[in-house]
Amino acid sequence: MTTTATRPQLQYLHDALEELKAKNQYFHLRVLDGEQKPVATFDGKEVINLSSNNYLGLTTHPKLRRAAIDATRKYGVGSGAVRTITGTMKIHMELEEQIARFKKVEACVVFQSGFTANAGTVSAILGKEDLIISDELNHASIIDGCRLSRATIKVFKHKDLADCERVLKETENWAGKKLLITDGVFSMEGDIADLPKLCDLAERFNCIMMVDDAHSSGVLGNRGRGTIDHCGVHGRVDIQVGTLSKAIGAIGGYVCGSKDLIDFLYHRARPFLFSTSHPPSVTATCQAAFELLDSEAGEKLIKKLWANTKFFKNKLKKLGFKTGASETPITPILVGDAGKAFEFSRELFAEGVLAMAIGFPTVPEGKARLRTIVTATHKRADLERAAEIIGRVGSKIGVV
Repeated sequence: MTTTATRPQLQYLHDALEELKAKNQYFHLRVLDGEQKPVATFDGKEVINLSSNNYLGLTTHPKLRRAAIDATRKYGVGSGAVRTITGTMKIHMELEEQIARFKKVEACVVFQSGFTANAGTVSAILGKEDLIISDELNHASIIDGCRLSRATIKVFKHKDLADCERVLKETENWAGKKLLITDGVFSMEGDIADLPKLCDLAERFNCIMMVDDAHSSGVLGNRGRGTIDHCGVHGRVDIQVGTLSKAIGAIGGYVCGSKDLIDFLYHRARPFLFSTSHPPSVTATCQAAFELLDSEAGEKLIKKLWANTKFFKNKLKKLGFKTGASETPITPILVGDAGKAFEFSRELFAEGVLAMAIGFPTVPEGKARLRTIVTATHKRADLERAAEIIGRVGSKIGVV
């Protein structure tokens, strides 16, 4: 027997959901039927998909499929334990070594997600006597890691180097350790951190320098090595975080840095210590993805991604949409009002375009938007059609 009614203790949740409905901000999960592709079927409807993080189309790449199948046949479907007991397989170590070489660092540790990579690392390396200086638009996983560390948190205005320097000067004599942390590419804005100048500040004020490179790995830098490579700051960033679930096409996260850093995380990072390791199929898939990235085929995919990005951004700007300060394939269509943004998204879906609305708490109140991302595998005709629909619907509901 099951019960479905909300008990009085949880009535406040029902009331909160009703409030979202009244504000036109309530949503249902879109359900994908089939493969994650640039044109895909959601909720039984074929749409042009502008909401996937699958930058290079690797979720369905033949090489990655074969790697997953071969690994399953060879090793089975799971590792059976956490890494520190019996769950470290040879392919786990090989993947970490491969990523370290790709990122040009001493060592790497793979986590179960990008979120746990950030949260687990910050909370492991700092304590309540320490200080964190964080960009105001850093990802939620960074924010949660900062809170879990119990360190003092000082936030500087987004990409405002003068404000960052102000905070650092005010805390110059801090007794504990100091961490300066930023996204490489900001997930809701699509802009790039000024890493050279942030590294200058970190060195000047004796801070650990940490960068979350989730949305730039596979996108920026030589063959997708990320913002550290793109900005030419190799050797100046102490901790690099990346994801295996965006351009890499699978799932997971990783942290790169010195051997001492990685060995310490093996011993103290709670998500690593208390979560079962990746199944062999996922590990082998990631290995195949990095092999592909570091090849001419991968370079061609990245070039196609950027060609599509430039084309689509130009289309949106000609139509009069505000796309903020985006410098990457993440292109927000700024709306402002959350209710209007969700209405825009629903109307687009009805017309054949999937572009998800983003509102509070993911972005601040009054800064709702549609977040669009093009991929290397979008055809030019897809993007032409998507832009036409976005322009028409945006004009109809008064967004542009």
